[in-house]
Amino acid sequence: MTAQNTLLAAATLATAFNANAVDSPVQVHHRTIDIQGVTVFYREAGPAQAPTVLLLHGFGASSYMFRELIPRLAVKYHVVAPDLPGFGQTSVMPGVAFRYTFDNLAAVIDAFTVAKGMERYAMYVFDYGAPVGWRLAVRNPHRIAAIVSQNGNGYEEGLSAGWADMRKAWAAPTAANREALRRFNTLEMTKWQYTEGVSDTSLIAPETYQLAHAAIERIGVEAQMDLLLDYGQNIRQYAQLHDFFRRYQPPLLAIWGKNDPFFTPAGAEAFRRDNPNAEVRFLDTGHFAIETHGQDIAAGMLEFLGRSLDLPAKPATP
Repeated sequence: MTAQNTLLAAATLATAFNANAVDSPVQVHHRTIDIQGVTVFYREAGPAQAPTVLLLHGFGASSYMFRELIPRLAVKYHVVAPDLPGFGQTSVMPGVAFRYTFDNLAAVIDAFTVAKGMERYAMYVFDYGAPVGWRLAVRNPHRIAAIVSQNGNGYEEGLSAGWADMRKAWAAPTAANREALRRFNTLEMTKWQYTEGVSDTSLIAPETYQLAHAAIERIGVEAQMDLLLDYGQNIRQYAQLHDFFRRYQPPLLAIWGKNDPFFTPAGAEAFRRDNPNAEVRFLDTGHFAIETHGQDIAAGMLEFLGRSLDLPAKPATP
């Protein structure tokens, strides 16, 4: 090889190396923190001084559902995604008596945001993450910079007929009515929630519902039964949420899988009633829209957050 060819090869290698460095994926950290007797597992990525985006997962999932969204957002934002108590890798410490209610889930996540120094943040809420996020917003309205709701319901008209068994148990929490809810925690039902309303189910990675079910088996199905029974309390708090929307009108993007068997498109449209800043977009998919339309959701979020966030820069850590 001539000297000229050697230099050309070196230059080509250097160019490729620099390109790979620029295009290299964002590093996602996997951490835990002890909050009120709960060891909260969370994923974190992005510049520490950038505006923060809190990602709250839902039923049949964990922060694992954000595995592809986090690196996309973290190019520009500080992204934090905890596992809620009862889900994923989060665990209650030995000897701690923890009641699985949405009030308690929200209390842990609220304390988590304080421990993480999240004085102001945008939040993405999905499914169970919505009633947790709504409590955070009502409790600390000035900390909420923007909201993205991906099939995160906040209006009673958004509840489909699929909630009939739950409504029956809320009205009469007998042992028999509670037991009727157990089927929602089977592997078959969990998988169905991922695939129902999806035109191409080959886009759904089987690990998603397998990991969710494994967590149910590990943590215990009774925790999930408690939360299903407690969900009726969320509906009773909708009036407080609607008042928050009317008073503070935060930037809000409702990006919705329109074929969701549990949360109907009417629930997405309803955000406009109390919040004129609400934007509503529908995707031709099911409940777990992020699994089939993750790129669309990421692009929509980056555009929305780019013109919605006004968070001041955080002071540098000494």
